[in-house]
Amino acid sequence: MCRLFIGAEPQLWEPQTRSMRLDGVSTSVRLERFFWAILEEIGRRDGLTLSQLVAKLSRECAEAGHDPANFASFLRVCCGRYQALQLSGEIPVARDVSIASLDSERILERERRRHVAALTPGRRQAETTSFSAIS
Repeated sequence: MCRLFIGAEPQLWEPQTRSMRLDGVSTSVRLERFFWAILEEIGRRDGLTLSQLVAKLSRECAEAGHDPANFASFLRVCCGRYQALQLSGEIPVARDVSIASLDSERILERERRRHVAALTPGRRQAETTSFSAIS
């Protein structure tokens, strides 16, 4: 099983730092090449450069009140969610469909329902308790 992962091209996990301006402030973000490639794909779908996409994500993250302290991790999760949503059929694989054109609220609601349905009653209670303890 692990051969599928450890046999991947080493360049995929090679870290790469990119400098960009986020809301007028020069900064740098360090991610593995694998994630930069996914972010570039996401941006292209909506006609955004990589810098424009990252700036938009940064701005919307701040507007939502999220802690920007671990922005690189947030970007990695964005990449994982993009691919997971493609696998679930929520984001079309056809790259000519923009992300902005999708009904994000409906997608999030369907995702929540799938998550709840996947939990058994015992696990649902345990997870609810775990989330309450974290909040």
